[in-house]
Amino acid sequence: MDAPRTDAADDDGLVDAGWWRGRQDAYLAAATTVRHPGSVLNLLDHLERARRDPAHTVDLGALTPEVVAGWCRRIDGWLDCADFDVLRLLLLWYADREALPGPVVAAVRDRLLGFRYWYTDPGPPEGTVDARWYWSENHRLIFHAVEHLAGQALPDATFAAAGLTGAEHVARSAAALASWFDEKAADGFSEWHSDAYAGKDLVPLLALAEWAADDALAARAATFADLVLLDLATHSHRDNLGSTHGRSYMRFKATAPTQATFSALKLCFDRTDQPWPLDDGDDRELLPLTEGATFLARCRRYRPPAIVVRIARADTEVLDREGMGTTLDPAEPPPPDWTPPERADGLSYTDPAMVPFWWDRGALTPWQLVPLTLDALDRHRLWDGHLFAHIRGVRDVLGDDRPTLQGLAHGLHRMVNAGLLTRVDTCTWRNGHGMLSTAQSYRPGCAGYQHHAWQATLDEHAVVFTTHPGHGPTARAGDYLDGDRYWTGSGTLPRAVQHGRAVVVQYTPGFTPPDLDVLAGFAYAGETHAYVPTERFDEVDLDGHWTFARRRDGYVALWSWRPVAWRAHDPAVTFTNGLAEPFDLVAEGGPENVWVCEVGDVDRWGSYAAFRAAVTAAAIDVEDHGWGDDGAHRGFTVAYASPAEGRLEIGPTGPLRVDGEEVPIDGYPRLANPWVTVPEGSARYELTDVEGAWTLDLIAGRRFCPSA
Repeated sequence: MDAPRTDAADDDGLVDAGWWRGRQDAYLAAATTVRHPGSVLNLLDHLERARRDPAHTVDLGALTPEVVAGWCRRIDGWLDCADFDVLRLLLLWYADREALPGPVVAAVRDRLLGFRYWYTDPGPPEGTVDARWYWSENHRLIFHAVEHLAGQALPDATFAAAGLTGAEHVARSAAALASWFDEKAADGFSEWHSDAYAGKDLVPLLALAEWAADDALAARAATFADLVLLDLATHSHRDNLGSTHGRSYMRFKATAPTQATFSALKLCFDRTDQPWPLDDGDDRELLPLTEGATFLARCRRYRPPAIVVRIARADTEVLDREGMGTTLDPAEPPPPDWTPPERADGLSYTDPAMVPFWWDRGALTPWQLVPLTLDALDRHRLWDGHLFAHIRGVRDVLGDDRPTLQGLAHGLHRMVNAGLLTRVDTCTWRNGHGMLSTAQSYRPGCAGYQHHAWQATLDEHAVVFTTHPGHGPTARAGDYLDGDRYWTGSGTLPRAVQHGRAVVVQYTPGFTPPDLDVLAGFAYAGETHAYVPTERFDEVDLDGHWTFARRRDGYVALWSWRPVAWRAHDPAVTFTNGLAEPFDLVAEGGPENVWVCEVGDVDRWGSYAAFRAAVTAAAIDVEDHGWGDDGAHRGFTVAYASPAEGRLEIGPTGPLRVDGEEVPIDGYPRLANPWVTVPEGSARYELTDVEGAWTLDLIAGRRFCPSA
């Protein structure tokens, strides 16, 4: 894990070119130990290694028509995530077109010309359903990036879906990319710190930085690639993006090497001794684990800033606070006629051009946006897509009476906005031994589709977090599948509030489980549970309501108000990701519960025994306010005398008090940590440490070392 070095004689603020080349080569050497022609990513790895090493061979004869058809299965089938596949084909086109057999080039060209690059273009043939999701933060960026690069590749050709020339697609996508960049410069990312989707943002940014002919666009893409890497660096420990996430799945958050960001983190930061994840040949998976590294390993124009690598490698105690996203309150009182209100910031709830903005944030069903959503679904023939099934089911029962549907959305707002990604304030503490990260009091009591509220991380595999499951355990491989709600997401989100090394997590459901079939997807289990993979730690001890664990010189303590016990999972029946020992710590008795977590380490406490003794002696007082007549739990008042952070007091609402003094848990600046402070609304990041500085101007699209 040699540190990147920058020659003081020509310090441009970027990582040393020789070190960077070595990291790229290290990945390529590992990735090319396997050969999977059915994987575009694996083919790209082999082609890149052959470019660098003439002795390395690539079997282009393996690229049969059947193999190429497999690459294009989602494209040809109008399936979700087809835009991911188009992006990989474009990388082949730009970097390796001359090396490919003619029929392969022709097949790629046909797909580029036939692809529907935006949902407003004419739809698929009659009888075909367009199941693609155009609107989430990462998909928006990818669709605009592939449209731009495809149009640039074939400027004079006519593209089938929209009937535009390639040059016209370049112009249209440039405007859309500028809007995406402007939004994210102002608000940060809606899918905050996502171990699933931060990597999906990084790869199109790298593709644009490398291949966009417009130098200004390429430069702006590079500034945002820096921003993504800064986010990954700040919120990772041993290359585990073990933070709170706006969107995540159990298959990623359970262990770092399965994260979609892991290979990119390992290549850039080299903080883990875990092996590279290798391509298993199935390029059709939602998020192949090697994608980030494959794109990074081919970069020639782009190198990361050296300070970002130093941030990832810093072992000092760090506290990071960030505010991101757009405020939207689904509980906002409506007027009598249900007319969406005017916003002080000028953002429209009724302009059709705002559909991508709001749907990027999962805001399809707040009452303010119900008419806009329904109009978009009607106008663009989107009802048949399975991704809108929950809305279609309600409309089929109640019809198209807009005020009635708005009233339902308002009355059930805690339930039906499970995918909403509104304004969030995150707090992350870390040092060389571990990390604790939380979305502060984020939409407590509401359903959470893929949100990950908090996590303690001691290494790549030793992590602890809690959820309120949407249902009990399933006797199949479902516990780790994306759509399963036992570990992924939350039946209801907690009021989790962190201060330094400690977090208090209150589960207080804001609604009772529905008994209507059309709302069955919003049911939840009558328990909460914690993920504590015992075999991933060196020691695990249960002591009454406390559970303690140690990994190397990092410690974690977890307390539950309700009694806890291990739930057994038979690996022969239920997928356990290879775990044979207990990992599921269940608090039965009801969905309302309080969990408290504190992290420690040898530097603060010396021994694990000393940490356990101090935490066990800490007083915890919990007052349960019970359930209200409206079916919502009225919350808890909790006081925890943290031995490291002082007496923490937090109620059902209101502020956090530490030793009697109020401590803010919201209204954070865009970014504040020891390396950079960015006020809310600013798009200029001036990073500094003792070794150098780096500036990002997200509006101007400039990235530079101030002293260069």
